[in-house]
Amino acid sequence: MSSSERPAEAPPAGSEILRFPNGSIIPDTSAPPSSVVQMVSYFARTTPDATALQSEAEAISYGELEAQANQLAHYLRSLGVGTDVLVGLCLERSVAMVVAALAIMKAGGAYLPLDPAYPAERLAYMLEDSRVPVLITRNAISRTLATGKRTVVELDHRTSEIARQPRTALDAAQSGKDLAYVIYTSGSDGHPKGAQITHAGLLNLILWHQRAFHITAADRASQLASMSFDAAVWELWPYLASGASVTFCDEMTRLTPQSLHAWLLNKQITIGFVPTALAERLMTMEWPSHCSLRTLLTGADTLHRYPASNLPFQVVNNYGPTECTVVTTSGVVPPRGNNESQPSIGRPIDNVEVHILDEALKPVAPGASGELCIGGAGLARGYLHRPDLDQEKFISHPLLAGARLYRTGDLARQLPNGEIEFIGRRDGQIKIRGFRVEPNEIVSLLDQHPGVQASMVIAREDVGDSKQLIAYVVPVPDSELTHTSLIEFSRERLPDYMVPAIFVRMDTLPLNHNGKVDRTQLPLPDAGNIIGDGKRSSPQNAIEARIVAILSELLGVPGIGTQDNFFFLGGHSLLGTQLIARLRDSFGVELSLRRIFDSPTAAELAVEIETRLSKISPAAD
Repeated sequence: MSSSERPAEAPPAGSEILRFPNGSIIPDTSAPPSSVVQMVSYFARTTPDATALQSEAEAISYGELEAQANQLAHYLRSLGVGTDVLVGLCLERSVAMVVAALAIMKAGGAYLPLDPAYPAERLAYMLEDSRVPVLITRNAISRTLATGKRTVVELDHRTSEIARQPRTALDAAQSGKDLAYVIYTSGSDGHPKGAQITHAGLLNLILWHQRAFHITAADRASQLASMSFDAAVWELWPYLASGASVTFCDEMTRLTPQSLHAWLLNKQITIGFVPTALAERLMTMEWPSHCSLRTLLTGADTLHRYPASNLPFQVVNNYGPTECTVVTTSGVVPPRGNNESQPSIGRPIDNVEVHILDEALKPVAPGASGELCIGGAGLARGYLHRPDLDQEKFISHPLLAGARLYRTGDLARQLPNGEIEFIGRRDGQIKIRGFRVEPNEIVSLLDQHPGVQASMVIAREDVGDSKQLIAYVVPVPDSELTHTSLIEFSRERLPDYMVPAIFVRMDTLPLNHNGKVDRTQLPLPDAGNIIGDGKRSSPQNAIEARIVAILSELLGVPGIGTQDNFFFLGGHSLLGTQLIARLRDSFGVELSLRRIFDSPTAAELAVEIETRLSKISPAAD
């Protein structure tokens, strides 16, 4: 099966978009826009006072965004930044982050987002592997980085130098073949790898998005994702290239469904992307019939839920690997009364090919499953400094001479209506909380622990109330392996989403007849095999006992002690919101997610709940 059809059209937005002959919303009929830089500059000239970006702390107009980005671009050019020069960008989600990314592209370069929340060791690897000659950051972040000999631009310490630069644009037109950005993803060889995305791929995403969702300058879009997650590309550039405004959601709000629901309504967001797990929670909530939100975009994991018929906005499910510029397929999820089958991932977006091929790279019969392979406008240039991986993953197009296809490793099939159903993976790669994870990268890290002889990592959905990473560990003989030592070792080297929730002790790893680990024979975690920290403290009263029971059920971990840390047992922000709901149902008290972070043990939560209960029902005289 192969397809290059457009996705189902989104319904009209209620305001007509002005579309020009070049396919964009910029009235330059002499030539189509060559990059996002050109499109943002158009709105800086025509609507300079319109709000481009806003957060709780600040807002910036299109005119000021353009001027600040121009000044930083001139400064970067003086440092040698030009066509295809990669610049590291290590900043928190902020207006400054977007100004810097735009400035890098204005100087002709490409940006490499580096999340400052990542472990120092991982950031050091990415800096070294990428060989960036220039790094943009802040002083407080810079002090935690192994910056090496590259030029470090600390924005808070270079303010006066940058402010002296011209506020006019550089004369630097990008070619579609030029690099726009690089984003690192998890690697099966134990190290992350950088996908190189060109301006042609980014521009195709922007133009499709503008057309499919009828984007206008009146739109208000949300920004939730880390810049190191390619969803952030989608949350920013299609809207800034349309004259719309983008609003940053604060860290705590973006992690809590109830708070995010209220924020989307309060900020009058009209369109926004939300990772699958959050989207599924938002779809179950009550929404006013006349809310501003008209389109909820989701993706990055398997969607299991259909929206209710009375939801006042459309839900659009999307699929796409980082190597193919964020979105490959997209489709409106129809309301449905039963969930016998999961929602499809839609159809290919504009100028993108999707082929479902067998092991011999031949098209499968309609309805048969095969590997999903992608070609067309969104295809990455390849991996940064990894020609070996390029040969493995970016193959010669079997149906079109001179073209390439990206082998996703995902299994899919075409449905009778032409849409595509995602089935699963050919290998062990998994998705956790929207992030792509190669278990071999975690295994490679765990095997370096002095107390670990061998390990295996899988994702289980039959443990607790969410998909969990479970590590099965064979200890070195006579070693004293503890949960804390494994957690601390992992957290120092891996992002939080890649740290296993539970570590299971094994005498040996079960093997199949081919000598490979037999994942089907790996046991469920239980009180007898989970690696802990010695004797666990038992509940001392009824409140502690009830909290321990709630935690055990939620996390799928038996025998939890009152001093065990919720987040060290696999808890995260989304599970934290479920914990809040269960504590509310059990005790009638409302805790915030911040309180869960501050009091992550059953003993601490019991004290907090007892205090609140005493205020609600004071002792009788």
